[in-house]
Amino acid sequence: MPHSTHEILKGRHVTFSVRDIHLPEPSAVLEELHGGDVLEGWVVDFSDSGEENGAFVVIEVEGLRQPCIVAADRIQSTS
Repeated sequence: MPHSTHEILKGRHVTFSVRDIHLPEPSAVLEELHGGDVLEGWVVDFSDSGEENGAFVVIEVEGLRQPCIVAADRIQSTS
């Protein structure tokens, strides 16, 4: 008698893509696993609300299609 897919997979180590997760939200998974990771990139532009402490930095990060926008006061280091 053939085993069901459920029986075959139960207890096995598997691989899958973050984009295929239904619950929890993929963004929550990434935050939990990588929220503390430090990224690096090149500043390409600035945006501010007219106040120095309201400034944002536009950063291009290799491997990302879209630039990241980060509050200027959250930048950890420069070189």
